[in-house]
Amino acid sequence: MPPPPKTPQTLSRLYARPGFLLRRAHQISAAVFEDACKELALTPAQFGVLTVLQAHPGLGQSSLARALGFDKVTVLRVLRGLEARGLVTRGPSAGSRRNVSVSLTEQGARVLQQAQKPAERAYKRLMGPLDRAQQEQLLHLLQLLTGELEDEARAAFVPPPAPARQAA
Repeated sequence: MPPPPKTPQTLSRLYARPGFLLRRAHQISAAVFEDACKELALTPAQFGVLTVLQAHPGLGQSSLARALGFDKVTVLRVLRGLEARGLVTRGPSAGSRRNVSVSLTEQGARVLQQAQKPAERAYKRLMGPLDRAQQEQLLHLLQLLTGELEDEARAAFVPPPAPARQAA
C-alpha cells in the first residue's frame, strides 16, 4: 500500500507533534552549546558527565549513567572520549572490584571551569527568544512532562544523593 500523499495538512500535523518539536529543540540546544564550547571541544553530554563528577568524585559508572539518564552504552562512549583526552580516570571501585568508579582529573576540572561561562552563554542564547515568564513556564512544563512520564524512559534517571555535610 503506498504511503499517504504528502499534503500540507499531513506535514503540519507532523511538525506540530510534541515529539518532533522536542527532538528539534534538542538538536538546536546541542548545536548552540557545542558552538559556545567549540574551543573546548565539549559536548552537552561531556559537560554533564564532568559536572556530575565534580559534585560526586569517584561515582560509580552505573550511578553516573543514571544521574544523567544515559544508558550504559552512551555513558561508556562519553567516558572513553573524556578518558582519551585525560579529563577523567576510571578504575575499580573501593567497595567492589566489579564496579568501576570515575573521577575528574586536574585537567578535567580545569576544562569544566573553563566551560562555565560558555555554557551559561549557550543557556542564555537558547532561552533568549522567551521572556522570563515563558522561560519559567517552559522549564516547569518540561519538568512536569519528564517527571510524569519517567517510567516510560529507556534509561532511568536517578540523581545521586546530595553529599553529606560535614560538621564545622
